[in-house]
Amino acid sequence: MTYDPASANPLSDNPLKTREDMSRALHNLFDPLLPYFSAGNARVRLDGAAAHFDRAAADLEGFARPLWGIAPLGAGGGEFTEWHRFAEGIANGTDPKHPEYWGTVNGRDQRMVELAALGFALALVPEKVWEPLGGRARDNVVAYLKHARQFDYADNNWKFFRIFVDIALDRVGANFDRSLTRQYLEELEGFYIGDGWYRDGNVRRIDHYIPFAMHFYGLIYSKLVDDDYAKRYRERALLFANDFRHWFGADGATIPFGRSLTYRFACAGFWSALAFADLEALPWGEIKSLCLQHLRWWKDKPMTNRDGILSIGFGYPNLLMSENYNSAGSPYWAFKAFLPLALANDHPFWTAEETAPAQTPGVLPQRHPGMVLMRNAGDVVALSSGQENLQMRFGTEKYAKFAYSSRYGFSVESDERNFAGAALDSTLAFSDDGLHYRVRETNQEAKLAGDVLYSKWSPFRDVEVETWLVPAAPWHVRVHRINTPRPLQTAEGGFAIARRDFELDTLVAEGSSAYAIGEADFSGILDIGSQVPRTGLAQKAPPNTNMIVAKTLVPQLRAAVPAGQTILMTAVLAANDKGIVGGAWTTPPQAPDLAELEALVASKGIRVSAIEAPGQMP
Repeated sequence: MTYDPASANPLSDNPLKTREDMSRALHNLFDPLLPYFSAGNARVRLDGAAAHFDRAAADLEGFARPLWGIAPLGAGGGEFTEWHRFAEGIANGTDPKHPEYWGTVNGRDQRMVELAALGFALALVPEKVWEPLGGRARDNVVAYLKHARQFDYADNNWKFFRIFVDIALDRVGANFDRSLTRQYLEELEGFYIGDGWYRDGNVRRIDHYIPFAMHFYGLIYSKLVDDDYAKRYRERALLFANDFRHWFGADGATIPFGRSLTYRFACAGFWSALAFADLEALPWGEIKSLCLQHLRWWKDKPMTNRDGILSIGFGYPNLLMSENYNSAGSPYWAFKAFLPLALANDHPFWTAEETAPAQTPGVLPQRHPGMVLMRNAGDVVALSSGQENLQMRFGTEKYAKFAYSSRYGFSVESDERNFAGAALDSTLAFSDDGLHYRVRETNQEAKLAGDVLYSKWSPFRDVEVETWLVPAAPWHVRVHRINTPRPLQTAEGGFAIARRDFELDTLVAEGSSAYAIGEADFSGILDIGSQVPRTGLAQKAPPNTNMIVAKTLVPQLRAAVPAGQTILMTAVLAANDKGIVGGAWTTPPQAPDLAELEALVASKGIRVSAIEAPGQMP
């Protein structure tokens, strides 16, 4: 029988309905790590690929990140026979004289990140990882943590990491400067925007770090500490839950957007943290459904290597989409989803019947991330104003496309010199030589007017583009006004759908339209009144570019635009319904009146929070 990579997924045969199911899932995901623990148990090294930090820090990452799930399991009384590894590993990793010493923190350092998991475990299950240690080992642990916390942590969610270390130091009775704890709690307040939304630092972007970092840590803090900050974190989570639930499709998939997507089901961490914190932000049955349904979505994905180790990637192993800070142990931040294992069997999270959250309105604007959400046949599409991440690999694709989908994800490009063959899904690309190309990377301006998004951006320094995104469910419409001093070639893509082997898919390019029909999905793009002729193309995208599936098809429109001003009008449609080619595809939306769009933005446009410089919101 031919090997099916998805069969190596430890979740593949798990119904993921009960506390026992979640416990088994954790064990099945953790057990493949056991052969890779070092002799002294302080390091876990999974492969030879590198991150930007040193190997000792990467080995610590492999050791520490599973604690986000293992510690709650222990706190909830769950059986786990490997605690001795963590107690011994902590003792050896913090011993400067041991060959498996993790290395000394001497500035901003990846070790700071991983020590948060250590602090969490020390606070939650000291009987497992602290009490077994002898006096010298305890002294080493305290000295290591106190030394690390004196350095400046990154100006983002990292500030929570020192706070978690401080909670642990407090729990084990150490003396330390508590004013530093208060300082970081206050500085974290500066990242809060309003309505439950944060930024992850002084950056022009809002992504999954808000739920699986800012709120996640805040909710854990609110369970472990009782103060005014804890109350604020709980109040904000109540607000955020009502927005974030709309990012999840009926099948449990969430909208892949932004960086660090290799953390996978950490995207359920917010719902898990609500349960851990005993905060019924939504009815318990809905919180349970959002958490477990998301875990179930991963069951059929080939997301692990042959031995069951979580790979770097999203739907499948894919180093191309990784961040420079992803080591082989990085994906185990996914264990944040297992916080509910700290809860007793009779907790309402476990006793409630799963209830699918109430369906959203057809169109739902969200000002802070600059999105307009649409639902269609279980898929959630986020039309996006575009955000900014110019520092990280493929930040443009991860933050600045026109649309992101829970079913179709998005693609990163594999060759910046392949304008003719690029995926360019949900993107408008410009080329002045037919080889290299530029797309939207950031915005000079971004506004939301009702359910219409507007942005102004420049692919080249001398070219200005204004884009309006208009929902017309199940379609959406894009209007682009281009001002360029020289002729350019353009390409605009729809959604990427799975491509089959043996050329079994239907690819159609007729005049100014193109569509593809795969095994289960339809994706099409149509010109609805541009000022230049455009030609349809059903693109076979380069492999391993899409986040969810390894091979895709992307319908595109291509055209040359002259010097001066040109207006492009586009309608895009994708659905898990091949029959749509004889249905909605035959009744496209009409081209909007550009003057009316301009008037709407002028009169009702409000600035998108994400793209505004911190401190500039009205």
